[in-house]
Amino acid sequence: MARLLRERPRPARVREHPYAPWFAVGSVCIGAFMGQLDASIVTLIFPALQRGFHAPLAAVQWVALAYLLTVVALLAGAGRLADVAGRKLVYLHGFVVFTAASAGCGFAPSLPVLVACRVVQAAGAAMLQANSVALVVTSVPRRRARAALGTQAAAQSLGLAVGPLVGGLIVGLVGWRWVFWINVPIGLVAVVAGRYLLPRTRERAHGGAFDVAGLVLLACAASGLLLAASAASGLGWPPWAIAVLLAAAVISAFALRSRERRADTPLLDLGMVGDAAVARGLAGALCGYLVLFGPLVLMPQVLLPAGLSEPHTGLVLSALPAGFAVAALWGDHLLPRRWGNRPRCLTGAVAATAGVGLAAVEPTSPGLLAVFLGVLGAGLGVFVPANNAAVMAAVPARMSATTGGLINMARGVGTALGIAVVTLALYTAGGAGVTGARLALAGLGGAALGAALTTVAPSRQDPIRNGEGDPR
Repeated sequence: MARLLRERPRPARVREHPYAPWFAVGSVCIGAFMGQLDASIVTLIFPALQRGFHAPLAAVQWVALAYLLTVVALLAGAGRLADVAGRKLVYLHGFVVFTAASAGCGFAPSLPVLVACRVVQAAGAAMLQANSVALVVTSVPRRRARAALGTQAAAQSLGLAVGPLVGGLIVGLVGWRWVFWINVPIGLVAVVAGRYLLPRTRERAHGGAFDVAGLVLLACAASGLLLAASAASGLGWPPWAIAVLLAAAVISAFALRSRERRADTPLLDLGMVGDAAVARGLAGALCGYLVLFGPLVLMPQVLLPAGLSEPHTGLVLSALPAGFAVAALWGDHLLPRRWGNRPRCLTGAVAATAGVGLAAVEPTSPGLLAVFLGVLGAGLGVFVPANNAAVMAAVPARMSATTGGLINMARGVGTALGIAVVTLALYTAGGAGVTGARLALAGLGGAALGAALTTVAPSRQDPIRNGEGDPR
């Protein structure tokens, strides 16, 4: 048991290798790819689950909803635990939990068991996601943090891009259970790679009693917001139920703020979260992922009724993650090297806003849409890594996992809101015609503009731009 609760060092040959930082980044990229692959595949198995378990779509949707709610609720707590106990330790244990739960999902004999396994799987995913950004920025020299985060973002977009293709082949050839079983060998490789390639935690936060009350209040606030957004998007819930969920979210948020002010070891450092650079960065992360995931839901609803086939629709849609991946990998080199995080964020957000605006002009033309989605993806591929790097540069290293958890929490909320914005727009417009598509794109354009606005306020000097700081 003591061995399981202690971080093991890397072998000396790995630690002293000149590419040791990038070995660590590559190990984290396995989890980044796997997480987005799983997220983009699961929605494809809904029809198979309906047939296999003789369940309605409303019940089957909980396979995705329960996962998302659990991840968002646990991210901050997992980050706090990692900052105290060790980021490598929590990350590797998260992979073990995620892999074991994936196997359980594949063997699930009923829909309730599958949903329960997905909740456990989400707990492992929260342990991974809360540490991914922190492990990247603490493994490379500070001046290379933005490039490393771009590599991680590219791995995420690659998983997002190939997920629908791989998922369609798996479901068609061997059945939906293999969608979960495929995670098992990847997870085992990732655990071994992380054991030998990831560095131990050098700076840890102070321990103390874990803030369980803060975690519960944060979970209530996030879950209430996401459920209200989903319910308002055409689920047929009465208005009073949506109002109750929103009220519960607001009350929980205020109670969390009061709790964290007087807690000895708070889950959230309100001084850190209240820092202007951190707050703007988290808002930017939410807006960025809202704009990223919204079109993934919208475009199939628009193009398929217009007569485009599923393969052609998938090809058009792949322009978005492809543009994201290319910009995330190469944007740091193509833009002026003297630029810091803020001008890069502004450039990416403006490009994303332009891409959404152009798509709204002709939302049913496949060729033009592919180009416009590529522009949108490229803009987000520049914005997201620079925004994440700016947030991480604004906090001390000992709080990096907690901050990384907050970034991923903002990403999860943004993802859910992106789906909700599109669904609500189509529901309001009465269908997925041109009017509904333009209304949805208007909402996404507003979020892209919001991302741009988070970059225009003055901020502290950018340490990554100036190359300050030693390798961590």
